[in-house]
Amino acid sequence: MATSYDAPRAGADSYDVAGSGWLTFAATLLGLAGTFNIIDGIVGLSKSKFFTANATYVFGDLRTWSWIVLVLGILQLVAAFTLFGGSELARWFGIGTASLNAIGQLMAGPAYPLWSLTMFAVDIIIIYALTVYAGHKLRA
Repeated sequence: MATSYDAPRAGADSYDVAGSGWLTFAATLLGLAGTFNIIDGIVGLSKSKFFTANATYVFGDLRTWSWIVLVLGILQLVAAFTLFGGSELARWFGIGTASLNAIGQLMAGPAYPLWSLTMFAVDIIIIYALTVYAGHKLRA
């Protein structure tokens, strides 16, 4: 009596399983980073004494950077929700918003250096996950 068993194939399908976890992880991190950036932007706009006083920025002041971080946070939340749709455009939009946020966090480092470096590291993980693993899921 023969039984029918489909063994896992080595090919595009095997990447789906491995890449789907990274894609979910990247979308979740992107959503968390966006939420934290929105909170940082609101705090910077409303209560600037929370951040380091007398910090020198690349351009502008704390209010300028608060608006930039707020807008980046909103874009990151949009990118996180669109990633669950699985389109190639959502993948590149997520990479773009994480890249812009990584650059913005390094430039806003004088306000809160440890937090900026932490968010930069999170953005690098997001970019890695979307670059390496998301394309396999979308091509299959």
